[in-house]
Amino acid sequence: MRYPIRQIRQSFVTLLLASTCLISYGANGKPRPNIVVLVADDWGYTDVGAYGSEIATPNLDQLAKQGSKFSNFHVAAVCSPTRAMLLTGVDNHRNGVGNMPETMPPEHEGKPGYAGTLNDNAVTLATMLKDTGYHTYITGKWHLGKTPEKLPGQRGFERSFIQADSGSDNWEKRTYMMLYDKAYWFEQGTQAELPQDYYSSKFFVDKAIEYIASNDKDKKPFFAYIGFQANHIPLQAPPEFVQKYSGQYDQGWLALRTSRRDRAATLGLIPKGSEMVTLDSTLDWNKLSVDQRHQQARRMEVYAGMAEAMDFQVGRLVAHLKASGQYDNTIWVFLSDNGSDPADPLNIPVASTWVRMKYDTDAKPLGGKGTFSANGPSWASATTSPLNGYKYFAGEGGLRVPLIISGVPGMPSSRTISALTHVNDIVPTLLDAVGIKPHGGTYRGNQVEPMSGRSMLPMLQGKTNYVHAPGEAIGYELAGSSALFKGDLKLVKNIAPLGDGKWRLYDLTTDPGEVHDLSSRQPEHFSSMLADYAEYVRANGVLPIPEGFDLQKTAMRYAVWHFLVPKLRTALSWGLLGLAILSGGIILARRRRTRSD
Repeated sequence: MRYPIRQIRQSFVTLLLASTCLISYGANGKPRPNIVVLVADDWGYTDVGAYGSEIATPNLDQLAKQGSKFSNFHVAAVCSPTRAMLLTGVDNHRNGVGNMPETMPPEHEGKPGYAGTLNDNAVTLATMLKDTGYHTYITGKWHLGKTPEKLPGQRGFERSFIQADSGSDNWEKRTYMMLYDKAYWFEQGTQAELPQDYYSSKFFVDKAIEYIASNDKDKKPFFAYIGFQANHIPLQAPPEFVQKYSGQYDQGWLALRTSRRDRAATLGLIPKGSEMVTLDSTLDWNKLSVDQRHQQARRMEVYAGMAEAMDFQVGRLVAHLKASGQYDNTIWVFLSDNGSDPADPLNIPVASTWVRMKYDTDAKPLGGKGTFSANGPSWASATTSPLNGYKYFAGEGGLRVPLIISGVPGMPSSRTISALTHVNDIVPTLLDAVGIKPHGGTYRGNQVEPMSGRSMLPMLQGKTNYVHAPGEAIGYELAGSSALFKGDLKLVKNIAPLGDGKWRLYDLTTDPGEVHDLSSRQPEHFSSMLADYAEYVRANGVLPIPEGFDLQKTAMRYAVWHFLVPKLRTALSWGLLGLAILSGGIILARRRRTRSD
C-alpha cells in the first residue's frame, strides 16, 4: 500500500510533536522543572547570611527561605573531586578523580581511579537530562579535564563557556598562579577569548542567561550549571562591593569566628554552646603590628565583597527567570565545593616571588584589576566557624559546607535539615524530582559506575527525616586525609601539617567542632568504623598515600612540569630558531664573500 507524501509528512510532524510533549512534560502532565545548580568556590560553612554570616547574601537567603538549608551536608575537601561527584553521583575514586592533578602523588598517576579527570565509566547528570529532552548549559569553572574528549561538550552539555583549570584571574585572561602555562578558556570546545569588561561572576551569569534565552521558544526544560570562581584565589571584587565592608573585620579572626558560631547556633544549625578548636595555624591577632592588622582586615573585606558580588549576580539570574515566567518551575541547588582555602601564596617563597612580579599585593587597591589577595589559614578557620579545619583536610571545616535547595515540587519552605547528606546524593535527588529513573549501573546498554548517592526527594517533601540509615557507612579519602560517617559518628584522620595521621572519633550532633575524641570511650564503635573504612578502601580502589607526602611540595612539582618546563621549552625553541637564523645568515654571508673573491 502506498501513502501520499503529504500524509507521511503529517504523520511525522504528529509523532515529533508527541515526542516533544512527552519530553517536556512529566508523567503527571505538568511541565518538567528546570534545574539551576550554583557552585561557589571555597566558601566556608558560615559564609552565607542564612548560615550566620555578616556577608550580605540576600538572594541566596531568599532561596533558603523558599526551600531548605542543610546543616550536615558534606563534600570533598578540594574542588574537582567534589565537582566530579556532583555531576555523577559516583564516588570520586570510581569516577576518575581520586585526587586533583595538581596534588597527585607521582606514585598514583595513571592508576585506576586516579586520572585526575572525569572518566568515561561515570554518566553525568547533563547526559541523562539531555537524553530525556533537556537543554544543558554550563558556564564557569570546569576543572575536570581540558583535552578535547574531556570538555563539557563530550559530557552531555549542549552549550558551554568554561575555565578548564583550578582557577584564573577574575578580571582578565591570565593564570592566577604558576601552575599553568596560561589560562585555558573554552567555548563549545574551542579555545576562547574574554570580553574587555570581563568580571568572572558577572560574565558567567551573562552567558547562562544568553544560553537559557536562546531556547525560550521551544518550551523545553533546561539544566544550567554555573561554576563560580568566587571565592577562589586570587580574591578580587568590584570596589563598590568591597567598600561596604570597610572596618568590618578590624577586630580580627577570633572575634569573627565567635560571632559566626553564635549566630549559627541561634539559627539552629549547630547546638548552642558548641566548642571550637583554635588551630596552631591561627595567628595571634594581638601580636600583629598595626600595618599587619590593616593588611589582614583588608583581605577579609575583599573576600566578603567577592562573595556579595557573586550573590548579586545570582539575583540577576533570578530576575531573568522571573521576567521570563520560568522561575516558579525551576529547582535551585546552591553549594560550595569545599571549605575555605588556607593557602597563601605570599607565604611560599617561590610562589610569592612569582605573584609579586605579576600582581600588586598592596593593601590600598586590593581587589581590583591587577591585584592579588588570599585569606590564609587564620581567616579560613574563621569562615568555617565553628568547624575544625579547612580546605584540603578531612575535618568538618573542609568537608561540611552550605547546601540550599528550593523549587522542588511538593517541598515545604523555610526548613533546616540536619540529616547527614552527601554530594553524591544530589544527582539521584534531581533525577527523582524531574521524574527520571536513575540508572542502576547500566546506561544505553553499557555497564557504567553505579551511583552511590541516595535520593533526598522524600525528605525534601517531608515524608522522612533521613536519607542514609543510621547503620550506613559513608567513606571519604583525599590525599591521605580520610573520614567515615556512620549515623551521628565520624571517624577521621588528617595528615600534616594540620593533623598527625592518627584516627579519632567524634559525635557530630553534640560536637560539630570535633573537640572531644571518643575513640577510647567508645572502643567498639571505633573498631567497627575502622573496619568499615577498610571496606570502603577495598571497594573503591583507594590507594595508600606515600610516606612523607607533602601537599605543598607536590603542587610545586606540578608547577615545574606544567609551568616552568613549557616556558623553558618555548624559550629553548625560540633560542634554537634564533640560532638557526643567525647561523644561516653567517653561512650566506660567507658564500657571498667567497663569490665576490
